[in-house]
Amino acid sequence: MDVDVLIVGGGVSGLSAAWWLAQRGVAAELWERAPTLGGVVGTRRVGGYAMESGASLMLNFRPEVTAFIEQSGLAPEKLALRSDAPRFVVQRGMLAQVPTRLGSQAFTPFWSGCGRLRLLAEPLIPRGGDEAETASAFVTRRLGCEALEKVFEPMLASTFGCDPDLAQARAVLPRLTALEQRFGSIAVGVLVRKLRRQAAPAMEMFSFKGGMQSLIDALARNPGVSVRTECTAAVLVREPDGWAALACTREGERRLRARHVVLSVPAMEAAELLDPNDPELAALIGGLEYAPLAVVHLGFERAAIEHRLDGMGFLVPRAEARALLGCQWSAGVLAERAPGGRVLLSAFLGGARAPQIAQWDEAAIAGAALDQLTALLGLRDAPETTQVVRHTRGLPLYHGNHLRRVRDVRERLRRWPGLHIAANYLDGVSTRDRIVSGYAVAGEICSQLLAASGGRRPEREHVRPVPRRREARGATI
Repeated sequence: MDVDVLIVGGGVSGLSAAWWLAQRGVAAELWERAPTLGGVVGTRRVGGYAMESGASLMLNFRPEVTAFIEQSGLAPEKLALRSDAPRFVVQRGMLAQVPTRLGSQAFTPFWSGCGRLRLLAEPLIPRGGDEAETASAFVTRRLGCEALEKVFEPMLASTFGCDPDLAQARAVLPRLTALEQRFGSIAVGVLVRKLRRQAAPAMEMFSFKGGMQSLIDALARNPGVSVRTECTAAVLVREPDGWAALACTREGERRLRARHVVLSVPAMEAAELLDPNDPELAALIGGLEYAPLAVVHLGFERAAIEHRLDGMGFLVPRAEARALLGCQWSAGVLAERAPGGRVLLSAFLGGARAPQIAQWDEAAIAGAALDQLTALLGLRDAPETTQVVRHTRGLPLYHGNHLRRVRDVRERLRRWPGLHIAANYLDGVSTRDRIVSGYAVAGEICSQLLAASGGRRPEREHVRPVPRRREARGATI
C-alpha cells in the first residue's frame, strides 16, 4: 500500500480533510486537476484591489472551524466584520434597508401592513410540513408571502443559487425548520431558548487580511500531505485491501494504491470515477444539478458612486426580473479590499434564476452588471478596472427530495469500505460547512484505521480535541 489516504480534489473540502488527517498523523496524498488549490475560493489582486473568485467572508458558529483557525495559526489574520451592518434589498428599483432585529419588525416601514401582521402571527400558525416541503412553501406557511419575496427568496437565490420553489426547506433552511419541529414556532423557539439561556452559538462574521486566499494558504501549509496539482484522476478501482487509482499528469501517468479514498470533486467528476464500480451510486451523484455563477468585480473612484455605500451590499428579489442576484461593496466592513479613495463592487449573476449566463461571453456579463448597478447605485463614471470570474458549475442545487438523495448516497457508500465523499453537494455549500465536512471525514477514516491497526494510534498524532458542539437552532440559517 502506497499511502493511507488518497484525496481527489483540492478545494476547501479536500484540503480540510487533508489538514485534519495530518493533525492525526495520517499520511495522505492529494490530487488536484487545476494548477492551483482552493477550487472556487481564492483571492486575486489587481491594481491594489483584492478580488474574490467565490466566497468573500465566513459566517461561523461551529467549533470545528474555530479550532482549525486557532490550531493553524490563522487567528492573527482574521478580520472581524460587523454582523449588524445594514443590509439592503431592491424594491421597485430602489435599495431598501432590511430590518434585522426581531423587535423592530412591528414598526419598520419595510413591511406592508398586511405583511407586518402576518409576521406577528407566526406563533399562532400550527406546526406542519414534511420532508418534501419546499423552502417557498415553508416560509409562506410560517411567515407569509411578503417575507418570502422580500427576504428569503433573494437570500436563498444568492446563498445557494437555488429556486426556493424547488429547493427542499429542510436542506436549505435547517435551523428554521428545526425550530418549528421542536417548538412549534420559530419565534417561540428563539424566545424559549433565550429564557432557558440556551441560545444558539454566537454567529461570527469575518474574513481575512489577505482575503479568502489566506484560508486556502493555511489549509495548504500541510507538510503531512503530498500535494500534486495538474493531476487528474482518471480511474478508480476497488481492490481487496483498498483502492487503486490512476491519474494523468504533465509528466505522464501516476498510479497509487491507498487504503482510503476521499472524493472532493464536483458531482459529475465523482460519478465518472465511480461508474465502473457502482453504476447506481454514480447515477445518484451524477443526477445532481448545478447552477452557473458569475462574479463581476468593478473598481471605481469613490466619487464616481452616488450611493453612500453603508453596510455590505444588497440582494435582488426575483420580482425585479434581473439577472443580478446581488452586490457586495468594499466600503465600510470590507474597506481593505480597495485602495484608498476607491471602492470595489462585486456583482453576482446567474444561479437557477438566470442560468442563461452560462452562454454569455464575459463582455455581456460585465455589461449586464454595469448597467444594473448604474441604475441602482448611481454610477457617474466608467470603472477603472473590470474583472469577470465565471463558474460553469457554480453551486449544486438542493432541489427536489435532496435529503433522500443524500441518504441514498450514504447508504451506497457503506457498501464500499474505504470510500468517502466530502463535497458541497452532500452537506452544505458554505466554506464553514466544507471545513466541518473535512473534519468529519477525517474522523471517520482515523477511526477505521485505528480499528484496523488493533488500536495503535499514529506516533505523529498531535490534534487537540474540538469542543462538543451544542445544537445550533437559532433564528439564522
